[in-house]
Amino acid sequence: MQQLSPVRRRLALLSLALGGFGIGATEFVAMGLLPNLAADLLPELYAASPEEGIAQAGWLISAYALGVVVGAPTIAASTAHLPRKRLLLFLLAAFTLGTVASALLSTFGLVLVARFVAALPHGAYFGIASIVAADIMGPGNRGKGVALVLSGLTIANVVGVPSITWLGQVAGWRSAYLVVALIFAATFLAVAATVPWQPGDAQASFRRELSAFRRPQLWMTIALAAIGFGGFFAVYSYIAPVVTDVAGLDSGLVPWVLVGVGVGMTIGNMLGGWLADIDLRKTLYAGFALLITSLLGFALTAGNVVGLLLCSLLVGLASSAISPAVQSRLMDVAGDAKALAAALNHSALNIGNSLGAFIGGATIAAGFGYLSPAWAGLVLALIGVAIATVSFGLERRRLRP
Repeated sequence: MQQLSPVRRRLALLSLALGGFGIGATEFVAMGLLPNLAADLLPELYAASPEEGIAQAGWLISAYALGVVVGAPTIAASTAHLPRKRLLLFLLAAFTLGTVASALLSTFGLVLVARFVAALPHGAYFGIASIVAADIMGPGNRGKGVALVLSGLTIANVVGVPSITWLGQVAGWRSAYLVVALIFAATFLAVAATVPWQPGDAQASFRRELSAFRRPQLWMTIALAAIGFGGFFAVYSYIAPVVTDVAGLDSGLVPWVLVGVGVGMTIGNMLGGWLADIDLRKTLYAGFALLITSLLGFALTAGNVVGLLLCSLLVGLASSAISPAVQSRLMDVAGDAKALAAALNHSALNIGNSLGAFIGGATIAAGFGYLSPAWAGLVLALIGVAIATVSFGLERRRLRP
């Protein structure tokens, strides 16, 4: 990679993080607008039963998550040989077009398809951008490089998601997605202007990348992320009705609760990236311990405004602290398939997104109330810890002389 001036290096890293900001906005803004989406796209169902309408609107979250799951491994495995800057620009163009389609299509079914398509570049972008950022930052900074790109996503939850959610509530949810499309278009221009050319992996092939799936540790790491993170998404997907129906607050306060979650995610991401470079295993266990504690606190205290704000912040902090460690773990256990491994973290997280949103919606539709997803999420997080324990135990046994 060419030598960069300090200013060019910072601009390149900020450009990559801006892409994460756009992804955070497009992925999470629906969670604060589910009542608006349900009222507009499912008017008859929402009028008859707001709970069922909101639960079905949650399919839009699941559709996006499934798009990430499908797109991350297929795009990463088939494009690892391409120059990385060219690939990033292609992915950003696809994001822009898919998000515009999400804003303009007229029916629930078409918007559902558009959300799936818009999600396809998600994992590949984060995977390739993390590798590029780590190369720009230099040796020994893999966890920090992952955290830097993810910082765009977490900062989006402080600034972007709440403000775009407010816009969607005031001017309609379609305007929210058009703003997100503009963010992707701006990122395209920024990456084109600042990110240096980097070659792809000349030895990479679709077969070699997919050979990583023969490794049991890869599957266990995917499972611990997917199931463990389902706990966060079970809560976050239905945060809007918790604010209004459980805590009894005005809907205008939903963006402020999202700010709290975003602050927690931003702190957790940077802390997790730093700690993952020191001790990956302890970072994972500490993150899951905090996630379990905060989910329990949310389930017990979200009816109180202080409990709601504090526990939602801690849920965001814990989940984001785990993410850089999971991505580093995947890259450790995937052998030569680094691009695939970096992308698979986001497949795993979005399996968790889909799983959490689905289970949370099912518990609500079954009549258990808007706090029931937190209890379901607590169980998912405990399962994630169990999988991590088995994974590390098998690794120790294999390395034992």
